[in-house]
Amino acid sequence: MQKPDTAGFSWNSDIISEFEGAWLNGRVGSQLVSQNDKVRVWHLSLAPGERIGFHMHVLNYFWTALGPGRSRSYMQDGSVVEAAYDAGTTKHFEFGKGEYMIHDLQNVGETDLQFVTVEHLNSPNTPLAV
Repeated sequence: MQKPDTAGFSWNSDIISEFEGAWLNGRVGSQLVSQNDKVRVWHLSLAPGERIGFHMHVLNYFWTALGPGRSRSYMQDGSVVEAAYDAGTTKHFEFGKGEYMIHDLQNVGETDLQFVTVEHLNSPNTPLAV
């Protein structure tokens, strides 16, 4: 896996510095609540204005929103993405050998953001340390 080049990013220098320091950060939620030989289960809870810093996904995974809300993420390609969720909104991700995604997540809404994320440990990539 090769680190993304941030030379063309239009982000402020603090965000770029944090992004570059997140290489191999496998903490994809607020709290790891369960793990066995097949999955890791995470909870993520963000109050309005709160954010979880940059982290790296290398395992196939899915998340489900537990309630409504809105977020903003800085993505590894330099884009900034905003999203809205309803309770039950779910998204699945798959990564081939050597593929990954780095991003952060900030609650830009007026309600708490809460997610459950499930990582599949039998993915093509080796799990990151948490």
